[in-house]
Amino acid sequence: MSAPRAVPADPAGGGGPTAPHPPGPPATAERPDRRRKLLRYVRSVRRRRWPYALAVLALLAQMAIAMVTAAVEQTPTIDEPVYVGTAEVYLKERSLRYNPEHPPLGKLVVAAGLVFTDAHLDRGFTGSQKALGRHVLYEAGNDPDRLMLAARLPVIVLTLLFGLVVLAFARDLTGPAGGLVALALYAFSPDVIANGSLATLDVPAAGFLLTCAWLLWRAREHPRLHLPLAGAAFGAAAATKMSVLPLFPVLILSALLSHLHARRTPGPDRRARARLLLHAAVAAVGTALVAVAVVWAAYLVVDPRLRWAADANVPDIPGMRGRVAAWLPFPEAYRDGMRIQFGFEYDVWQGFLFGRLYEGSLWYYLPAALLVKTPLGALALWGAGAAALLAVRRLRPALPYVLLPAAVLLAVSMNGARDLGVRYAVFMPMFLAVAAAAVTLLRHRAVPWATAALVCFVAVSSLRTYPYYLPYSNEAFGGPSRTHLRLHDSNVDWGQDLGRLADHLHRHHSGERAWLVYKGAGVPAHYGIDASDPLKAPLGEVHGLLVVSDSAVAKADGRLAALLATSTPVDEVGHSITLYRRR
Repeated sequence: MSAPRAVPADPAGGGGPTAPHPPGPPATAERPDRRRKLLRYVRSVRRRRWPYALAVLALLAQMAIAMVTAAVEQTPTIDEPVYVGTAEVYLKERSLRYNPEHPPLGKLVVAAGLVFTDAHLDRGFTGSQKALGRHVLYEAGNDPDRLMLAARLPVIVLTLLFGLVVLAFARDLTGPAGGLVALALYAFSPDVIANGSLATLDVPAAGFLLTCAWLLWRAREHPRLHLPLAGAAFGAAAATKMSVLPLFPVLILSALLSHLHARRTPGPDRRARARLLLHAAVAAVGTALVAVAVVWAAYLVVDPRLRWAADANVPDIPGMRGRVAAWLPFPEAYRDGMRIQFGFEYDVWQGFLFGRLYEGSLWYYLPAALLVKTPLGALALWGAGAAALLAVRRLRPALPYVLLPAAVLLAVSMNGARDLGVRYAVFMPMFLAVAAAAVTLLRHRAVPWATAALVCFVAVSSLRTYPYYLPYSNEAFGGPSRTHLRLHDSNVDWGQDLGRLADHLHRHHSGERAWLVYKGAGVPAHYGIDASDPLKAPLGEVHGLLVVSDSAVAKADGRLAALLATSTPVDEVGHSITLYRRR
């Protein structure tokens, strides 16, 4: 008799034979099903990406159209000829002698457009920087319209690229919806559009700061890559405008926090914590050194030999400010430029706010000006976003990267001596657009609809002011046509409408004698404006058309005040120049 066949024991421990398992589907049947699911997922992701990408392109396209239109239609503002002339000296003579109160990088951006124009520069020119700008644009045989457009285009491109930084920063914090909200607020910001279409330094400096903050935030996950890039971005900001230097301690603090977060380990002992802190401090110092190196590089690009001889325009600054300028680890030209900037702070400037002309500065000027010149929907979303950053726990780590830089720089700017425009706070629409994205994480059914409505309100308000973005004010203050009653200078009238005035006079007042008080850097005769100066003629001879820049109206006294008191406003040009009739 043969031995009985062994039966495997029940794995459950029953000891009896196991019941046969039903046969499963073959492996080959599972693979096609998984492939189909993967393909469906990829297609759905692609379908979602296309509308998002189109929305981003549409926002940036309308911003580009607005800025290019402004760049083509506006004549040189007060500061632009100085930067254009200095950029030409950089290109032709490799010299740092002009405009030392501002570092070279922003003017090198302007030079990137001028290099294609082959503009003529008299190498023997020795006048002031204002005379230099006038010479390059109007006296050296160049086409000022072509030069200005070439100088403005690189700043426009840079402004659009900063829009992508706003999008990326907000997406990293809140997701795709928040990124789109932030980009919409940025792309429709009248202040960003107005200043981003000019060959000036405010938007480039603010955009480099924003880029630095975004890279510091990303360094929380990848410090080895992003900390050096953040240092380079801060160096680019400091090599564009010296006013960003008060944020240097914030850079060090944020770099330290980012490195600590990236290298954190659960429950380290005391020695490990000390080593981690030491490594973070070394990383923060390294980030700062990269920033310093970028500033040096900007000067070396202009003049590799760093030839610099201080002239009589460099004041002797006493006290702590003087010591700060002496201690800065930057080229001597940078330190002398800082002394010139400090010298401006000792001057007494005139300001104009809500119809009041005053001397000196008001600490609340910038917040008040921002209240006037920011779309109402943006103000609401800024406030809601800032509150959300504080309220939503997962967003609180972003406070040192979003709100702290804006708050510190605004506080420093509010203590400045020059109440000349919100361009000194153009970083606010950038940083607070990112902050506004936080509203998309609030859990309430009304939030998406309210957010969409406010963004649309911002878009409508911005589009209604096209193409007059520089004198924009929101609906609560009467819109662009009423801004000159509350603010002056670069908020309203920066000399940008001389070309529009020439067209208006040719169409509506051809052959009529005109009297002109123009505040700007343009040359009226170049645009075909034949007008006399009413301030140099007896009052009894001034009759007919009196044309006055609104910034001059705001500060009118003596003779001009007497002329305006006996004249009747009849028309305006660009919301920045008023036409009067004097009998």
